[in-house]
Amino acid sequence: MTNALTIDVEDYYSVMMRDWMGVDGPPTEAVVRNTLRILEILDEHGVKATFFILGEVAETFPQLVREIAAAGHEIGVHGFYHHQVFKLSRDEFGREVGDTKKLLEDITGQAVEGHRAPAFSIGPDTQWALEVLAEVGFRYDSSIYPISGRRYGWPGFRRDIHEMSLPNGATIIEAPLSTVRIFGKALPACGGGYLRHFPYWYTRWAMRRIQRLRPSIVYIHPYDSDTDPPPADFQTILETTAGRLEKVHVFALRKRHTVEHKLVRLLSEFRFAPLRDVIGQTLLPNRLVEC
Repeated sequence: MTNALTIDVEDYYSVMMRDWMGVDGPPTEAVVRNTLRILEILDEHGVKATFFILGEVAETFPQLVREIAAAGHEIGVHGFYHHQVFKLSRDEFGREVGDTKKLLEDITGQAVEGHRAPAFSIGPDTQWALEVLAEVGFRYDSSIYPISGRRYGWPGFRRDIHEMSLPNGATIIEAPLSTVRIFGKALPACGGGYLRHFPYWYTRWAMRRIQRLRPSIVYIHPYDSDTDPPPADFQTILETTAGRLEKVHVFALRKRHTVEHKLVRLLSEFRFAPLRDVIGQTLLPNRLVEC
């Protein structure tokens, strides 16, 4: 079975400064360095992926977007400023995703079909966002985590890739993030912090279990394997918080040195393709069948 590999292209420093410290700032060169390293690894293994890119990253580093597209990878939208959907009004969300979609299409000359919300922030209270995405012209979304989480989640949501009929009469394809059931409870797997913190055997076991029914959707961030020291201004801001954010920062850095090795093992043991292709392979043979 072919799985989907997705990369959420964002700058850890600018996102953390904005979300946790209330300090705004542009993306740094770190997002370029880390994304280029991912491109090297994918090229070495002959794997294509989907890159969900923040608008602010594309605006600051348009050449990075061109290099991703030129390498044959799919380009998708990850919002503009990494604003969680519940922090935006319907109109604000529409402008963010619409502006980012147009920006990426102008840079690459290619149609952009897919969207992933920052921090998987489409859930029961923000499902109106799916209508907005369909109105703006997205073919599919991959934002919903079918778990009961502290920061995000839509408990009980369908776990397979499927087409949704929306209240406004439109349709959109949803590709939920991968979960594995243990003792009847849906647990997250296959990406991001879960790939960092959990041992590799858990991710491999989860993917094999998921593949009995559906493709896995693996996601990573460019910074997940970044072990370089943070920029000086970021470190200064951390030090002025009197330790309030130190635990958050340490947790975000924990086990990053393991991620590149884990990614290489995944690419060696499983088959991957862009999410757009996996959606096509999944829906066309047996459209709208629950898994």
